[in-house]
Amino acid sequence: MQRLLIASENKKKLAELTRLLAPLGFEALLPSAIGGLPKVDEDRPTFRENAEKKASSAARASGLWSLADDSGLEVEALNGAPGVLSARFAGRHGDDAANNELLLAKLADVPEARRGARFVCALALARPDGSIALTIEGTAKGRILFAPRGDGDFGYDPLFLFTEPGFAQTGKGFAELSLDEKSTISHRGRALAELVRRLRDLPELHPAQ
Repeated sequence: MQRLLIASENKKKLAELTRLLAPLGFEALLPSAIGGLPKVDEDRPTFRENAEKKASSAARASGLWSLADDSGLEVEALNGAPGVLSARFAGRHGDDAANNELLLAKLADVPEARRGARFVCALALARPDGSIALTIEGTAKGRILFAPRGDGDFGYDPLFLFTEPGFAQTGKGFAELSLDEKSTISHRGRALAELVRRLRDLPELHPAQ
């Protein structure tokens, strides 16, 4: 099988990608399987650039095809913030409660009509020499609620109402959806679906069939 390094130690991502990529002839690996990777400073201004930086670094360090992602929330009334700082919006990385509290505080006087937002997920695939083979961006549009709804998932999900027309999930909060419901319309689900489609047609990759 063609080995593909995931530039993350997140075991949930590994399980998800293993399920999606194994039928295509790919074996997904975590960095721990090859002795780890150098730390990468995610200092680029866009999700795409951060994903590309991480993928390129992982590929050069490992000599393997490498996949990296970067994702977050962009709020129209905040000129795109928290953006690439989504995970550390309130100052400490991964403090979901503090991040949500700060977001609500910043939007306290913003009416519903101006609370538009979108989730973004960028995926970047790097060749073993570190050059970027492809970059994919998935988005999910909605608006920020005035108070949390639902108790599922993590991050800003309890504050995000999905509003794209034509879907069964329209009008539901991300934290109210099951994992299967969310995966069909989420920014990450859409990016992964496009990744699978693009990998089938990427001439440089010839996984065993």
